[in-house]
Amino acid sequence: MIIKPRSESLELKMMRALYARMSFSAKEETYYLNLEKGYIGEKVFDKRLDDLSHERLILNDLLLEYNHTLFQIDSLLITSNTIYLFEVKNYEGDFYIEADRWYSLSKNEIKNPLLQLQRNESLFRRLLQDLGFTLPIESYLIFVNPEFQLYLAPQNLPIIFPTQLNRFISKLNKIPSKLKDTHSKLAEHLLSLHLDESPYNRLPEYHYSKLKKGIACPNCHKLFDTFIKKVLICHGCGFNEEFYPAVLRSIEEFRTLFPSSRITTNYIYEWCDIIKTKKTIRKLLSRNFKQIGYGKISYYSDKD
Repeated sequence: MIIKPRSESLELKMMRALYARMSFSAKEETYYLNLEKGYIGEKVFDKRLDDLSHERLILNDLLLEYNHTLFQIDSLLITSNTIYLFEVKNYEGDFYIEADRWYSLSKNEIKNPLLQLQRNESLFRRLLQDLGFTLPIESYLIFVNPEFQLYLAPQNLPIIFPTQLNRFISKLNKIPSKLKDTHSKLAEHLLSLHLDESPYNRLPEYHYSKLKKGIACPNCHKLFDTFIKKVLICHGCGFNEEFYPAVLRSIEEFRTLFPSSRITTNYIYEWCDIIKTKKTIRKLLSRNFKQIGYGKISYYSDKD
């Protein structure tokens, strides 16, 4: 049973909206693309966990704090006798380990993901002890991308490679699990401790007046090029989309980037840009939001 489903982080949503509308530095672009890739990898692993039987509790993307230290758990699996902590990676390419350090084949050192796993397990174990729970913890580093290869890895490392995922999930499924109220209370307690967003995001500075206006393609995250007969066309990737859901999505992006700004016909008309008549925008807003006030001072909010 999924107690906490996975959803896109606010940081990812904001970075994606900005990526279509401003120029990122090479560092900012790499960071954003890694966020996208990481989320895709986590969703791949989520589908594998769906194969588990019901007597298990799953919490995804837990952001917790212990002793003034933040730590994030990609996936947590609670069974009757064990808690499984998973760190999911969507790495692609060839890597190797030498003297406990991780390198790409081009000999560039990367962060050792096992250190992050060990840190998270240590903090989580101490948090559990303070909460009065004593279930044993097993932690695993999960690689989901079939194009990933790690050389010279000791056999005793808590790593699950893409070719091992089927057997690993099957093994978990064969372990008997009968949950009690204490397991549900633990899951509820952890959910109550979850922090909505990390204060340490890496958003670039942005201003409304300097952002490109238009509607972003959901496939390649670039702005649509053409609007013909109520259909938006992206020449970059060939994706087509009806304008109605595209405008609604663009409104949500506006609200995400500018939460203190009111939704008005003029704002959304300018924000979407490619929609050429204010009447179309006004009609869409009236159907999907509640109008507050009349005339030039009117704006829109969520319906009750």
